[in-house]
Formats: sequence, structure tokens, C-alpha cells
Amino acid sequence: MNSENVLSAQMILPQDVSDALLVGRVWSKDAGGPCPVLLKNDRVLDLSSLSPTLSGLLEIEDLTTRLEDTSRFADLGAIDAFLNGTVGELLAPVDLQAVKAAGVTFADSMLERVIEEQAKGDPLRAQEIRGRLAPVLGDNLKGLVAGSEKAAEVKKLLQELGLWSQYLEVGIGPDAEIFTKAQPMSSVGCGALVGIHPKSDWNNPEPEVVLAVTSTGKIVGATLGNDVNLRDFEGRSALLLSKAKDNNASCSIGPFIRLFDAGFSIEDVKTAEIALTVEGADGFTMTGVSPLAAISRTPEDLVSQLLNDNHQYPDGAVLFLGTMFAPVKDRRGAGLGFTHEIGDRVEISTPRLGRLINWVEHSNRCPQWTFGIAALMKNLAQRALL
Repeated sequence: MNSENVLSAQMILPQDVSDALLVGRVWSKDAGGPCPVLLKNDRVLDLSSLSPTLSGLLEIEDLTTRLEDTSRFADLGAIDAFLNGTVGELLAPVDLQAVKAAGVTFADSMLERVIEEQAKGDPLRAQEIRGRLAPVLGDNLKGLVAGSEKAAEVKKLLQELGLWSQYLEVGIGPDAEIFTKAQPMSSVGCGALVGIHPKSDWNNPEPEVVLAVTSTGKIVGATLGNDVNLRDFEGRSALLLSKAKDNNASCSIGPFIRLFDAGFSIEDVKTAEIALTVEGADGFTMTGVSPLAAISRTPEDLVSQLLNDNHQYPDGAVLFLGTMFAPVKDRRGAGLGFTHEIGDRVEISTPRLGRLINWVEHSNRCPQWTFGIAALMKNLAQRALL
């Protein structure tokens, strides 16, 4: 592990960590594999006695009550010892759950998706198109409630102007875009490398809140995520969405899931502001903020469109809520907008969920994903946890 990339508990945990109920996953050298854990007083406590998987743990109906007495959980070590690699590694706080994402849920990102579509993935054309469309689309999209009568009126107007788009359909129409971001077990955690495809020249981080959802559709907690995106791939064709979104190490989640309890609820999520900072080895810096209050659909509505009588997830799911952040700050030259460079440090944060920090590398140079569901089952069986 590069010493410059080593994190500490103070850097990543929520400001009110003493009041937060934080669960996640670690790879423990002593335990010999992955463990669902509770973070308490900077100590990592093994919850394998409750459930060998995090997905199973979140299904426990009275989980917050059963976590009150921590004396029965084995102490695996200090969180800093996992962050520096001494006793293991901090993993993404998700295992068997489906990893899903909602797209085009903010007015600003709707505009940028339309620009990508019209630019056909060419960043050189994006600035001219942005200047032409922003005055018209921006004014019409702000404050719209997706699926409302007002949204239908705006759709009719934009169709008459020849500005309607498939992205606007899922942005303000009745049906949300819900897509598969990554496969179960493939997400990387806080402190890991995140991957961009080596053929991409126009890409960006997407800082988002990620909801933890049980198999019954109950929202039980929240964490942070980076829905790494290749704008040039998706801009060429919406049918390339999976290639733009799902590559090795292209999904980062963490640091921990904060469970809902008496002091933290979905209402706190709705008022959160998600901050992004990108710092490059070239001295480039970019910052931005995405307030959840500006979302065009409520988190509950998105979850209801994810999981219902038509679509089930027996191991639960995590759901990225989307972002309004679509960076346009020039980096490689005037009018070229933003794209990542190798070595970028990406920090996504909000006070009550902490900080998700990763470093950018080409996806083919990130550690390959080798530990899938079969490997997990074999590991748990060897440890007599099944």
C-alpha cells in the first residue's frame, strides 16, 4: 500500500461518529476472510455470530436492538489497523446485495446527459451545445416533480421545440431509470483504487448517497458511493451504458453503512449535501456540492420503482440515488471540460456519513475482481460459518 494513500479513522468517519450506528465489512487476516462488522469506539467488532454476510445482517428485523450489547462480539482490531493494512482491509459495505443505481434524477445532470447525447460523446462539441441548450432546458427543468402534470406540460413544450430526449423521459417522466451498476461482491471500498476504462477520454466521478434496502423494500440505512461514469462511451450510444458504468473497480461504496435509528433517518438523508473534491497530481483541483433536496424523485419513490411486485431482490439491494454533479471545468484545454487523470484523489463526503476516498487508475491496472459469490461461500464454509 502506498504510504501516501493510507487513510485514518479521523479522515473518513462521520462528524458525530459517537452517535452513529455504523456497520460494514472488513477482510480480517486473523479471521481468514470477510466479516460483517460494527464500528464502536474506533474498534472493529465481528458480527459473524449474527450473520456471516452483511446482506443477511441487514435482514434482521430488530438489528439495532441486537447491536446494543457489544460485549458478545469479538474485537478484530482498531479501524486504523485495517486502513493501514496491518490486520486486514476495509471492504465495501455490501456483499450479496444487488448493486443498482438511479440515473438522471437531478435537473443539472439531465441537461448534461442531453448534451452528451447530442455531442455523440465528443467533449469538443459539448461546450457549444451547452451554451445553446442551457437557457432553454435549464429554466424548464428546475423544480420539476417527475411524473407530475407540470412535467407533462414541459415534455409537450420541449417536443414542440425539438428538444425532447430519452434522458428527459426518464428524468421527468413517470418511470425512473434504474440500472445495474455493478455485480454483487465487485464493489471496492474506501481507500481502494477506482477504475476508468483506458479508452475513455471524457469521464467523471459521480458522488451519490447509496441506500441500503432489504428484500422487503425497507430502507434501513445509507452510505456514500462513486458511480464512476464514462461520458464519451454513453454519449456515443445509450446502449453502451453498461460499458460506461460497469468496469473493473468502477463502483466504490463506503466507508460504512449508517443504520437508521432514533438519531438518524431517511429525513436526514433528504437534507444531506454531498460534497466532492478532486485533487490531481498535476495540481488540478475541482470541488462541487450536490444537495439531495434538489432531487426530482423522493428516495422512497425510487426504492418503490426498484423493488415491487414486478421485481424482487431476495438478498436485498443497495441503490445509488443519482447526482446533480456533472463537471464542466476545463482540464486538458479550453472547451474540453473535465476528465480524470491517473492518480486523481477523489473525496466524496457529507458530515453524517463520513468520507469516501479513492484514487483513480485505469480499470485494467486496478486489482482484478477474483473473490465472487462462490469464493465467499467456500470461505464461509471453511470457517464453519454456514
